[in-house]
Amino acid sequence: MTLGNKVFFIVLFLGLFVTHAVLGSNEEVGSAIEFSRLKSAIVLRGDSKVAYRDPAALYHAGKFYLFFTLVRTEADGLIYSYTAVSTSRDLQHWSAPSIITPKGQHLNFSSPGNVVRFGEEWILCLQTYPRLKYRRGERLRWADGSARLFIMRSKDLARWSKPEVLRVKGPGVAVEKMGRMIDPYLIEDKDKPGKWWCFYKQSGVSLSWSYDLKNWIYFGRADSGENVCVLVDGDEYVLFHSPGNGIGVKRSKDLRKWRDVDGLITLGQKQWRWAENRITAGVVLDLREERRIGRYVMFFHGGGPGKNKTQENVDANCSLGIAWSDDLKDWDWPGKSAVQEAAARGAKD
Repeated sequence: MTLGNKVFFIVLFLGLFVTHAVLGSNEEVGSAIEFSRLKSAIVLRGDSKVAYRDPAALYHAGKFYLFFTLVRTEADGLIYSYTAVSTSRDLQHWSAPSIITPKGQHLNFSSPGNVVRFGEEWILCLQTYPRLKYRRGERLRWADGSARLFIMRSKDLARWSKPEVLRVKGPGVAVEKMGRMIDPYLIEDKDKPGKWWCFYKQSGVSLSWSYDLKNWIYFGRADSGENVCVLVDGDEYVLFHSPGNGIGVKRSKDLRKWRDVDGLITLGQKQWRWAENRITAGVVLDLREERRIGRYVMFFHGGGPGKNKTQENVDANCSLGIAWSDDLKDWDWPGKSAVQEAAARGAKD
């Protein structure tokens, strides 16, 4: 075989390989999500030693990335929190959780808010939730006053940088003087491109803004529950938050004046033993323009069983769930019709 023929066949082979790879990728990315095929509202199910909490979601290049708090009781009884991620292309099959933060009860990196594109990087916001010497069998304990906000950076959504603290109170306030703060969420201003807002739980929900994610200016606060998620709908911001139970909704045009709308979202909680204690931490993706999806998708966590909060339904037995909507008012989830039928029978009886 001449050198020219060898080159020809090599080029032909590479062309066929690339074509197959591209077509295969497009086929995988292009198939529509069949929500009717989802059999369970539970995406990741917790157990007696593991809790899945506080989801943050991203849809990119045909793949769902679900970040969340993974609370785990280790063999020595100590309880640790991590930030982990699982991925899926069809919302049915999810990869095994992969932990992306270091171990340490003085850290307990957790409660990822969301992932945004900033310049050439992906930015994930999250918190610390220190609970030193905290172990199974003790009275339920929350984070101490050193909880702070952080970001992590990535080029590929797989490898993440070391966490960097967010000085959301401004450069003039020392980190140790910033006060306890948790549950960050980042969103770009709807009217001023390049201006970023950080929402976080402190005195209700507090807000700070920045153009570089490094130098922040404190803006103010509003009444709200925890675990906020914020979308833009027309000329308004839509804020989802978690009060004592359920997911509340607020709207605002200017981030100062907020009004409550639509009541609490509790989905099928009355029939869900796995979410008996609490429906909370709803994060909503606006995927109406995505051809495969065409609607809003919500991830949330359910704590249960048990009416009162204990280690058994806070640090264990918490699961991540899924729901979807066309208008942010009426929500559907796997098995909803069965739940409605059961409720109707109960009312009749």
